[in-house]
Amino acid sequence: MGSRIRVVVAKPGLDGHDRGAKVVARALRDAGMEVIYTGLHQTPEQIVETVIQEDADCVGLSVLSGAHMTLFARVLELLKERGAEEVVVFGGGIIPEDDLADLKRLGVAKVFTPGATTGSIVAWVTEHVGAPAA
Repeated sequence: MGSRIRVVVAKPGLDGHDRGAKVVARALRDAGMEVIYTGLHQTPEQIVETVIQEDADCVGLSVLSGAHMTLFARVLELLKERGAEEVVVFGGGIIPEDDLADLKRLGVAKVFTPGATTGSIVAWVTEHVGAPAA
């Protein structure tokens, strides 16, 4: 049981559309990962607190509001402040192609844009996060 990947799936900001986040959370869970879904309207501070409390290996942020640059940057900043920069940050949503390189430079490991399959997300998390040592 200690070898399961622990994933926090979060909806930061004022975006109220969470169907995609729930679909991804379920796919990750069905693939054998332990998933903690934070619910809607979470602040970066609440998300990072959940990541720390749950000893998560990674956090997936779903952003459809257009505030992705600010929200991802703040989550990464808070993880660093809390000494949790080893937590893999990935995300998805309506994110312009022009912003993907900037997000990568900030430290976002992967961004899934519309049309990404749940299978590709599960495969990426499995490969890039992997099972922690027991």
